[in-house]
Amino acid sequence: MHIDHIGIAVKDLETSVANWEKLLGASCYKREVVETQKVETAFFIKKESKIELLGPTSEDSVIAKYIEKRGEGMHHVAFEVEDIEAEIARLKNEGYTLLSDEPSNGADQKKIVFMHPKDANGVLVELCQSMQ
Repeated sequence: MHIDHIGIAVKDLETSVANWEKLLGASCYKREVVETQKVETAFFIKKESKIELLGPTSEDSVIAKYIEKRGEGMHHVAFEVEDIEAEIARLKNEGYTLLSDEPSNGADQKKIVFMHPKDANGVLVELCQSMQ
C-alpha cells in the first residue's frame, strides 16, 4: 500500500479550488461528480502527492453531514492497493471494521471502501484500487 491521496471536506468547492491552486502553485487537474455519494471532487497533484477536495452536492450527503458535525478539514487518507477484495478480506480477518462489505465506484476511476475511524486512531481510511 501507498498513500494515494488525502481527502479534504470543504463547504464551497469553487472558493476552495481557487485557494488550493494558490497554495500549491498548481491547477486543479480534474473535477468529478460522484452521484452515489452526493459529492463533487477536485483533484490536485504536486509531484507524487495528490489532494482531493470534497464538496457536498446536497444537504443530505455524507460530506455535508461531516462538515456540519466537525467542520471543514481533513476527511480521509486513501491508500492504493493492488487487490481491494483481498485487502477487505485481510482487514476483516484482522478484526477491522469496514463500512461496507463490497467496494463501490468512487472518483478518479477507483473502486473504494472505507474503514471505520475507530480502528485507526480516529482517522477515516479509504482503500482504493484503480479500475484502469
